[in-house]
Amino acid sequence: MRSSIPKVLHRVGGRSLLEAVFDAAASLSPVRTVVVVGEERERLEAALAGRGAVLVVQEAPLGTGDAARRALSVLGEGDGPVLVLSGDTPLLRPETLASLIERQTRGGLALALLSFRPPDPGDFGRIVRDSRGRVLRVAGAKNTSARERGIGEVNGGAYCFEAGALRRALSRVEPDAVSGESDLSDAVEILARSGGGVEAVVAEDWREAWGVNTRRDLAAAEEMEHRRRIERALDAGATVVDPATTRLGPRVRVEPDAILHPFVSLEGDTTVGSGVEVLPFTRIVDSTLAPGAVVGPHCELDGARIGARSRVGPFARLRPGSVLEEDVRVGNFVETKNTVLHDGVKAQHLSYLGDAEVGARSNIGAGVITCNYDGATKHRTSIGEGVFVGSDAQLVAPVTIGRGAYVGAGATITEDVPEGALALSRVAQTNVEGWVEKRRQKAGRIAGARGHGK
Repeated sequence: MRSSIPKVLHRVGGRSLLEAVFDAAASLSPVRTVVVVGEERERLEAALAGRGAVLVVQEAPLGTGDAARRALSVLGEGDGPVLVLSGDTPLLRPETLASLIERQTRGGLALALLSFRPPDPGDFGRIVRDSRGRVLRVAGAKNTSARERGIGEVNGGAYCFEAGALRRALSRVEPDAVSGESDLSDAVEILARSGGGVEAVVAEDWREAWGVNTRRDLAAAEEMEHRRRIERALDAGATVVDPATTRLGPRVRVEPDAILHPFVSLEGDTTVGSGVEVLPFTRIVDSTLAPGAVVGPHCELDGARIGARSRVGPFARLRPGSVLEEDVRVGNFVETKNTVLHDGVKAQHLSYLGDAEVGARSNIGAGVITCNYDGATKHRTSIGEGVFVGSDAQLVAPVTIGRGAYVGAGATITEDVPEGALALSRVAQTNVEGWVEKRRQKAGRIAGARGHGK
């Protein structure tokens, strides 16, 4: 990888390779999860924090067979299937792993392994079968004959063993005479020769068994994952105007008739409801958009909930805790944080609303700011229903604006405003008649005096 970062911590589709494998296996509800780590163990341990996995250290890189042996020693003598996965296969699907386990258990097999047929088999190990189609062994890329290199079916690196069969096979896997490494794929031939039953389950989509060993592999995996997620959105009934520039995260859900424009990025746990339209150059993270909502161009939403038929942007930023109920309008250069805007609220221009609650049908004028932070503590602003806040007003929290009240433009509000009241905080305006002409004449006299002195 030519990197100081451990290979499995490189990212594809917004997740590390390791996270992607964990997410694929999470739905299988394993009794125990064991992870074998080697170099950079501290960084890997940090990445696995909270995952509930048991870590086993492989001090020297002695191969996948040695790694499996160490993991099995932690699992003990229990029965049942043992699923062995590689940390560098980020495109695996839970459905495929479930089918692998089902095939091993239903068939009473010693081993069911995943295979796939990529357009170019390259350096992947080949699945060698006999004339009856039975799996005989995996031929490593360095040890293949000319005939075997013509085989299109290759090893996907995912195995489901019967626990006892795995123990027997590992006891017979020999290290390489030169490298000293033992290869788990050797267990395929050992079990096939013993007659325990070995089958290869071909992946429906060859892309998901793709392994990452180089930067080129990483880039290819990114593109494959991108295309797969786009296909999932299209199959769900969404319109993706420009698939090449649209990015969708692994946990993103897009409902029918949603429209995603070019250069849209949807990340985290995000749901885009039916009929939602997201315009270009917008990034949305961990947010929910209810049916009929529209998010304009150049917006950023993070941890926000957008109600039905609400409109956001352009150039709006909604930070965590922002909740827009139905038919809300948040316009250009408006920022919200930890704020609830109830039905029909309008905040169309150049405002900051933080730690606030705005009642239904209230109008927030241009340049309004909730002054929520005093340098040490955040304070809340409460605005009732049907309130009109004039342009360039500052609401110094904690403060409450009563239902139906008006706040005059340019006001600085430091005390609660009663229901139905008008709040003003302006000094009296003074107009000085003729001031401009007097200033011009005075400036002329000064310039003339300076010229005479020269």
